[in-house]
Amino acid sequence: MNLSERWIRRPVMTIMVMSGLFIFGFLSYRNLSINNLPDVDFPTISVTAFLPGASPETMAATVATPLEKQFSSIAGIDSMTSSSVLGATTINIQFSLDRQIDAAAVDVNSAIAAAMGVLPKDMPNPPTFKKVNPADMPIMFIALTSDSMPLSALNDVGETILIPNLATINGIAEIDIIPLQKYAVRVQVNPYSLANKKIGINEVSAALATGNVNLPGGKIDNEVVAYTIESNGQLPDAKSFESLVVTYQNGYPLRIRDIGRAVDGIENDRTCAWFLDRGKTKGTIILRVRKQPGANTVDLATVIKTRLPRLRAMLPGAMSLHMFYDQSEFIRESIRDVQITMVLTIILVIAVIFLFLCSMRTTIIPSLVIPLSLIATFIVMHLLGFTLNTLSLMAITLSIGFLVDDAIVVLENIIRRIESGESALEASIKGSREIGTTVVSMTISLAVVFIPLMFLGGLLGRLFREFAVCIVAAILFSGMIALTLTPMLCSRLLGRFSKTNPGRLQILSERVFNAWQAAYGRSLGWVLRHRLMTLFMTLLITLAMVRLFMVVPKGFIPTQDQNFFRIFTILHDRASFADMVRHQEALNAELLKNHNCREAQVASIAGFSGDNNGLAFVSLKPRADRTKSVDEIIKDLRPKLNRIPGLIVSLVNPPLVAIGSRLSSAQWQFTLQSSDLASLYHYGAIMEEKIRSIPALVDVKSDLQPRKPKLEITVDRDKASALGLTLKQIQEAFYSAYGSRQISTIYTASTFYYVILELMPEFRQTPSSLKALYIKSDRGQLVPLTTVASIRETVSPLTINHSGQVPSATISFNLKPGHSIGTAIDEINRFGRTTLPESVYTAFQGSAQAFQSSLVGMGVMLLVTVLVIYMVLGILYESFIHPLIIIASLPLAGFGALAALTMFCMELNMYGFVGIIMLVGIVQKNGIMMIDFALEAEKTEGLDSMASIYHACLTRFRPIMMTTLTTLFGCLPIALGLGAGGEARQPLGVAVVGGLFFSQALTLYVTPVVYSYLDRFNRRFQNGPARTIGGA
Repeated sequence: MNLSERWIRRPVMTIMVMSGLFIFGFLSYRNLSINNLPDVDFPTISVTAFLPGASPETMAATVATPLEKQFSSIAGIDSMTSSSVLGATTINIQFSLDRQIDAAAVDVNSAIAAAMGVLPKDMPNPPTFKKVNPADMPIMFIALTSDSMPLSALNDVGETILIPNLATINGIAEIDIIPLQKYAVRVQVNPYSLANKKIGINEVSAALATGNVNLPGGKIDNEVVAYTIESNGQLPDAKSFESLVVTYQNGYPLRIRDIGRAVDGIENDRTCAWFLDRGKTKGTIILRVRKQPGANTVDLATVIKTRLPRLRAMLPGAMSLHMFYDQSEFIRESIRDVQITMVLTIILVIAVIFLFLCSMRTTIIPSLVIPLSLIATFIVMHLLGFTLNTLSLMAITLSIGFLVDDAIVVLENIIRRIESGESALEASIKGSREIGTTVVSMTISLAVVFIPLMFLGGLLGRLFREFAVCIVAAILFSGMIALTLTPMLCSRLLGRFSKTNPGRLQILSERVFNAWQAAYGRSLGWVLRHRLMTLFMTLLITLAMVRLFMVVPKGFIPTQDQNFFRIFTILHDRASFADMVRHQEALNAELLKNHNCREAQVASIAGFSGDNNGLAFVSLKPRADRTKSVDEIIKDLRPKLNRIPGLIVSLVNPPLVAIGSRLSSAQWQFTLQSSDLASLYHYGAIMEEKIRSIPALVDVKSDLQPRKPKLEITVDRDKASALGLTLKQIQEAFYSAYGSRQISTIYTASTFYYVILELMPEFRQTPSSLKALYIKSDRGQLVPLTTVASIRETVSPLTINHSGQVPSATISFNLKPGHSIGTAIDEINRFGRTTLPESVYTAFQGSAQAFQSSLVGMGVMLLVTVLVIYMVLGILYESFIHPLIIIASLPLAGFGALAALTMFCMELNMYGFVGIIMLVGIVQKNGIMMIDFALEAEKTEGLDSMASIYHACLTRFRPIMMTTLTTLFGCLPIALGLGAGGEARQPLGVAVVGGLFFSQALTLYVTPVVYSYLDRFNRRFQNGPARTIGGA
């Protein structure tokens, strides 16, 4: 059957079909969304609960544990972690990738409702939850600053003006403010004034609760008119609260101003932020913008930026708006550079074809396959809802090198027939029929290499599915075009093809190629006479490949220069918030001294996730405008920041895909779990020191901080009862004095604010202030709390973390440049085996856990790929033996890829592994061309295996070298690591180029040797020669 004849005889139909592919492909391209990576949705729900003033132990025991028990019954949970700090608990629930997030949210809401009966009654609000995707980094940070206005005013503008206006933009999922600086009235009382005036703090609390109310008044109506009743029970601001009457003594009112003051403050005064913009420091709030899944990041950022001028006009005059991080800039830069790489690749591939053919006419024919195949691939991407991202474009770029392979094989066969005297039309029909089924088999065998990638599970499956589909689509389109458009063009454009008047370049090219072919023929003859030596060498290379695979550094998804990095800071666990502020200001000053950071924009936060924690976002200039990469800037900055006394810093170039639901101070995490807290604290500290001793690691930090100073109060229940006090009254008194207790609420037209009761700041600094605290009993007696309670100074954890409902400690770390995560994991596991008892069990979390899973998954996928190729070739050849001849050259490609990565000091990461899988498909195509021609020669000319394979190798030498060199030069721009993010894609290109270069040099010899042995075995086994791919 001739698949091409109808297309050759109907050129108008062929041109119209190709034009349709081009038009619909172009329209599809215009409609594709642009993002950095394929959408990777981790169904994750984050639950938060607040009980201001409660210790981490109280939050863990009374809030986290009851909620975790309810959540544990929900189906489809992959992991559940919780973190309890002073006054707050956060529980992150990550579901399996196939779980519908909306259905999971319903289950979580039901679990919260079921747990409400056992949660503390004093919680100001029930626990809340939100759907999050930890893999999605915010697409934009916007800073709102002012030199003169309070942070609470900035927060109000952010909540009432900026967020409502930006949230209406289609594609925005969430906008939140960090740190939240919401306005609050803080009523601060003097404990000594309370004592002198014989007022208990519980009386102040009751006065605030009853003196600021907003209740409905009802209505009055008659036959004519209706009146709404509204009383003025609401106090609007701090000044109004100063006049609030607490009690009467001797007929005179005692007001808030007589025992303290009411001030305009913020709800959480344990956090603050600064914005550093080119040498100036200002107070700020930061708007963090996240997009919806599938939204076009570039278009969304463009719409936001066009709306900012209008928002700036709505701001009070003393406020300024700064967009200091825009992910779309990096995406635009990456996409543009990948497109430039694609164009460069096309030029290199066409140049290689021209050097072999030395004719513009014959060069154009296979070259047309490239744009048509690529633009047709956009149709598939559009229909499947894919995005235009770095991975899909990288797939298209990589495919360019071998898209022309099929067309070259068809063209070379047709030219060979024309040279033998056939007309162009006759040669096109017969040549395409002769080679058609071989082309189909080459196309199918190459496409099936990437099919296992489509079925890969977990994160890698989500990431590389679009990559695999795009490259398979391009391959299938190229095969189709090679059998339709290519022979049709040959029949029309090669009619006067002749070598009677060759040009100088053609003469030179033929001389070089003929000399090359003659040298190959002589060397092949020698190899076929020394076959055992060749087999022995192949065995040695296979063993060397295995050894290289064991020792080559293993990596995961590489980081890229995104013009942005984060700095996590921490002080010792006894530090106060005021001390943290001083150290964060020292960090800000050091950042302003740094040239790269001084020209950048920096948002710095103190008290980010606790009194002794801080965070800074550093947004750099585009890479083209600076001389150092983000990793080099981090390397220069780290020792300078480490010189700040007492401050522990961790500088992180964030990964493209964040894995795991917990924001960590470093890229990699190692977790210890034990139900025995003493063992957890003891061995957690030992493992932290062990991990810190590993030379390849930096920024080693544990979230286990067990020595936070704590005042433990023990109430004498009998004495309290005798004095008319209940335990609840006593605890509420402490809560009101020191817990920033939310007593009442102020409602406005657009939002609401809390009224917070506390002692004055100067009476919340030392334990001695507890002696001045009084409470009025039910009998009207003023009782010093120290008479019914004893106070003991001790220590407690600053944070209590659970992983899977079990207490846990997580040690985070970063890698030094040039070191691999695989080596670090092996070293940490060795320490764990020799150090930890059985009661303490360990696991890697986040990216480290995904890396461990990927090693197994990618290895299995490689074996499945080889098995699938064997099965396809077995079907095509109707032989169990001949597929082994083609597969025998695969270890040579693997050795070349691993040797190239080792030579250039690169790790075998996920991109490199995909490159090796690509090699499996590329290398076996050349084997198919040799084996199929050799089998045909045995069948038609009666040659033996040695003679047939020798003849096949020389005859197919030109198309084999053309297809190999086009693929090699097609991957060369990626191997050079050009453009934004090119350093991450470089291992893939290096693996393909190194594997092709080495394997091609040897496959031309190894495949004939293996064929000479296995074909004879196959003859005995089948009692006759094997069928060709196109034969019967």
